[in-house]
This record gives sequence, C-alpha cells and structure tokens, in this order.
Amino acid sequence: MTAIHHLRVHRSDEKLAREGQLAWRIAEVAVDQVAVQPDVTEMIINRVIDNAAVAAASLSREPVSAARAQALDHPVSIGGRGATVFGVDPGRRTSPEWAAWANGVAVRELDYHDTFLAAEYSHPGDNIPPIVAVAQHTGADGAALVRALATGYEIQMDLVRAICLHRHKIDHVAHLGPSAAAGIGTLLGLDTETVYQAVGQALHTTTATRQSRKGEISTWKAHAPAFAGKMAVEAVDRAMRGQTSPSPIYEGEDGVIAWMLGGPDARYDVPLPGEGEPKRAILDSYTKEHSAEYQAQAWIDLARTLHGEHPQLTDPANIASIVLHTSHHTHHVIGSGANDPQKYDPSASRETLDHSIPYIFAVALQDGGWHHVDSYLPERAGRSDTVELWRKVTTAEDEEWTRRYHSEDPDEKAFGGRAVIALADGTVIERTIAVADAHPLGARPFARADYVRKLRLLAEPVLEPAEIERFLALVERLPELTADEVAQLTIVAKPGVLAAAPAPKGLF
Repeated sequence: MTAIHHLRVHRSDEKLAREGQLAWRIAEVAVDQVAVQPDVTEMIINRVIDNAAVAAASLSREPVSAARAQALDHPVSIGGRGATVFGVDPGRRTSPEWAAWANGVAVRELDYHDTFLAAEYSHPGDNIPPIVAVAQHTGADGAALVRALATGYEIQMDLVRAICLHRHKIDHVAHLGPSAAAGIGTLLGLDTETVYQAVGQALHTTTATRQSRKGEISTWKAHAPAFAGKMAVEAVDRAMRGQTSPSPIYEGEDGVIAWMLGGPDARYDVPLPGEGEPKRAILDSYTKEHSAEYQAQAWIDLARTLHGEHPQLTDPANIASIVLHTSHHTHHVIGSGANDPQKYDPSASRETLDHSIPYIFAVALQDGGWHHVDSYLPERAGRSDTVELWRKVTTAEDEEWTRRYHSEDPDEKAFGGRAVIALADGTVIERTIAVADAHPLGARPFARADYVRKLRLLAEPVLEPAEIERFLALVERLPELTADEVAQLTIVAKPGVLAAAPAPKGLF
C-alpha cells in the first residue's frame, strides 16, 4: 500500500533521524527488489523504443554532436566494460557517466519523448540513458535493467506528484538526479545507506534555476537532464566509495525545501510505494506523438482537426482573434502569460518555438499537422501569413482547466482547453479538447505498434533497415537479455551520417 511521506523543514537542533528523511525513504524504495509486473515491463520496453526513436532523429543536430564528441573524447574507465553511445558502433565505448551525458542529450534534444505532469512536470524517460549506461558498464542483465528502470520512473514521478519546482523557479531536473541515482542503486543491488548518500549528492548537484526554459531558450535545454543523469552516475560512484552527502538534503534548515522551494514553513506529502508494493508509476506517464512541449500535444491535434473542418481558418485575413483557454501552467509556461516576446519572434530558436503555443497552434492550423523538422524551419517560422496568424493567437488561464491539470483522478486530468476563434465576419468557432489523441484516454492511444512506427519514421533516414530490425528484436526481449545483449542495446548510424554531422572541437 502506498505510504505518504510527510516532508517539512527541520531545525538542526531537531536532529532528524535518517529514517525520517525523504532521501532515506527513496533509498528504501530503491533497495526493495519487488518483482516488476508484466504490464510495467511492456511499457518499459515501449519507452526504450521511444527513446531510441527520438535519439535517432537527433543524431546530426549540433547539441547532440557536441555531447557525443565530448563523450568519445573520454576513454572507458578502468573498472568496467564501458557504455555505448547512440549512433556509434558498440565496439567504441566510453565511461558510463559520459555515455549518460551523450545519450541523454540525444534523447532530449527534440523534446519528443515521454512526459508526466502533476505538481511539477517531467520527462521520466530521461532516467533511461544513465541507467542503461551503468548496466552496460557493470555487466548487468536485462532483468536487472528492467527493475532499475521501474525504480527510476517511480521515484521521479512520485516526486513530481508532490513537489512543485517551477513555482520557485527551479528547473524540473532536480527530481531527475535523485530518481536516476535510485534506479542505479536498484540496478547494482546497493544497500540503503549507499543509495541514501547517492540520492542526497545527486539532488545537491542538480538544482538549478528555470532560466534554461525561459526567454531565449538555449541548447542547454537538452543538456540539463543529461547533466542530471551524469551527476547521478558520479554520485553513486562516490557513495560506493564511502563518501557522504549533505544531510538532511531536503529537510535541513539550509536545505533544498527551506531555501530553494517552499521555505521554512512548507509542507509536502510525497506518495511512495510501501514495502513489497510493485512500482507501477510508469503506467501513468504518456509519450508524445508530436515533437513539441507536452502541453502543446492536444492543441496540435485540435488544430489539425479544425484544419480539416474549417479550411478558411488557414488564412489570417479571415480571423480576428484566437484565444486558447487553458491551465495556469500552459498559459504561463508556453503561452502568452509567460510575457516572453520571444514566443512571437519569427527568428526565435527552435527550443523557443517548441515552447510557444501561439506559434505551434498557428502552424498546425495552417498545415493540418506537425513535423519534427519542417515545422521549425526558419523559413516556416518566418512565413508572412503565419506570422500574421501567429500574432492573433493568445492564451488565457481558466480555473477549471487548471483544476483538471492538477487533478489526481486520471479520468479527469487534462492538458488541453477550449479554443475560441473569432472570425472577421463575426462568426465564432469554439472547440474543446482535454487530452492528446495519443494519450491513454485520447482518440488514438499509443500502443506498441505506434512506438514501433515512430521508431521507423524517425530512424529511417539515419539507420539501415537491418539495424532498426536488430534493435527492435533485442529490445522486445528486454527482461530476458544477457549482459552481452544489454551491451548491444544501442543504435548504429548508417555509414556517413555521423561523418556529415557537426564535429565541434573543445577542450578534451
């Protein structure tokens, strides 16, 4: 049965015992070697496929090339087999923390993999690169990897359910460092004390401000979760060597809650699995059909429906205004409520455009769909009729959509809203959408065939057909894989793909 951990700040003279600390409770969940249930295993396989798909599509992009170059400039550490890097022959390996870095950037670059939104938001698939890297380095088998990934998803999503970071301008990867460290602890069968120290160190080193997702969004957006994964690997290494971490990291009077989050009087209730309780959080997460911020998924689906029903909406001359009534989060993070002029700037970066719902809705409405490359091209963003339509799109916070966004009832939780389109002739068109078509409660929920289709679509330009089939045949047997097979759990680019990618030089 789920156990609620009551979290608050403690003065130093209160001497909070380790057993009462959140980091210790996270460690207890990690060391509980409960069996992974079949439907959870199936979803883990889906998400490993999903990560490979979006990583393949990003192999030639500059941030991914830079991270890959950094990783490959570091040799395999002495203490293990090393880990693979996406795109590169598996015989060429690097140290696990650098593989976590390179593969983490590749997975996050297009902002196109799984998501979970509650008190905070997250991409729990970001746990996969660091955990797989350590599995390959240490010779873990597929069953151990599955258990570890179930832990990573569980811990990050439980923290996301309870603790809001963005309200305090802290980047959401602060929940990822602890979850990845916990997942690695499960993988390696570490004791509670060691995992506890690793979780504390991972949290301490991965708290940063939200400026990475504000204003002119930089390439660091893709690097931030990779950095958290890299820090988690290093934190585990330090903890295994007997090194300790700041404590109590969450509850201390100079700790994370007191000074970075809700303050000295803050209270949080964190739901965590009880002893022997299966880790099933991954089933509450959802992936993306479109390469854009998750809160944009439903709006893209609505826009493509409107494109078919009302073709006149593609011409800005026919439209007086478009107002998207939505949740507080959507309005303030990717909507006009952010008050970021960059969200209406045709010369804005791709990272900025995929966090602009006015831009996304305008393009999807005109094109009747969304493409992970073409929809972000400078010439697409700069098209005069698009710019004119784009600037007629605003968002407005609606209390009911905010309530549904934060609802704990999965049948009620929603990430969409109500579009009100005022035409120049005085006609008003209204449409409502609650969840994306690919959401478990959507019009076309994603199943295994959809994940495989996504991989084929995104990987076809950069992987040989035989390589796609090899990877799929391997990953679909994930819990049965030997350590040698886990070492092959990567994707190898076609000849010439990586050679044609940017090859930036740096310090290493």
